[in-house]
Amino acid sequence: MKWNREQETRFQRVYEEVFPIIARVTSRITNSTEAAEEICHEAFIRYYHRLDQIPDEPQAKYWLIRVSKNLALNYIKRKKREKKAYERLLKEPSREQRSGETITIRKETRQEVQRALEQIPEKYRVVLIMKEYGDLSYKEIGDVLGLTEGNVKVRAFRGREKLAGLLQQGGTYGA
Repeated sequence: MKWNREQETRFQRVYEEVFPIIARVTSRITNSTEAAEEICHEAFIRYYHRLDQIPDEPQAKYWLIRVSKNLALNYIKRKKREKKAYERLLKEPSREQRSGETITIRKETRQEVQRALEQIPEKYRVVLIMKEYGDLSYKEIGDVLGLTEGNVKVRAFRGREKLAGLLQQGGTYGA
């Protein structure tokens, strides 16, 4: 595909603005910096191939956030399936891997929040991740998810309540 100068400039502007946002969001969804980076690159490859079909930069931003969120959720589902298949193959029970090293309180807190986030329903988790880690406004999140701004606020509120409840339980995470 041959681009003109205007298309190159537009792609560069979108990349510089949106990449940090989707990197933070996908990193939190996948809990993996490496996976997040791959997902971001895949999203931009898809954007590259559809540049003519996406008319302006704001729409490109929302499109990229939506695509990367979906890619990240698919990554999580695939990893769960792979883990179950591996465990069945080896007939090993599920077990949590822990490092033998002492970890800092900050890292422990971050991990505790991540585990709690994984326990809340997806519709709340995605909104919280986009709001807190993606620094998106309620309106932007609504545009990405196809929800009203009010619905996004309700989901954020309920998600925070559920997250706080799990964190107050002191590490016991029920489904």
